[in-house]
Amino acid sequence: MLYKFKLRPHHGLCIGFFQGKGYSPAFVDNMKNIISDLNSSDPMIMLTLTGDSVCSCCPQMSDGSCDKNGKALSYDKKVLEICGLSDGQIMNWNSFRCIVSENILIPGRLCQVCGDCRWSYICSN
Repeated sequence: MLYKFKLRPHHGLCIGFFQGKGYSPAFVDNMKNIISDLNSSDPMIMLTLTGDSVCSCCPQMSDGSCDKNGKALSYDKKVLEICGLSDGQIMNWNSFRCIVSENILIPGRLCQVCGDCRWSYICSN
């Protein structure tokens, strides 16, 4: 396997602001485990515009997706566009995290990507 995790591009933002809140205890535990692994081993990730390793424990998942209104896909496409990345691209976690930081977080573009997210109050504090 060339990568350890499939990751939706917008989840690169969510991971940086995660505070242990989420859709269910199983989702929170999965997110904590993924974050721990990403930060301790800097694994290879594959960017995807579909359900990923984070989504796998989302209680809203149905038929491989929880994105009924296309909001998550919109966030993903904005991250890819702003960061100059592409669907299916494989890279190590730390490189992705730096690219997201340099292109979205530092220039203050977070609201441009996902300002209408139900969790955005966490990221704005």
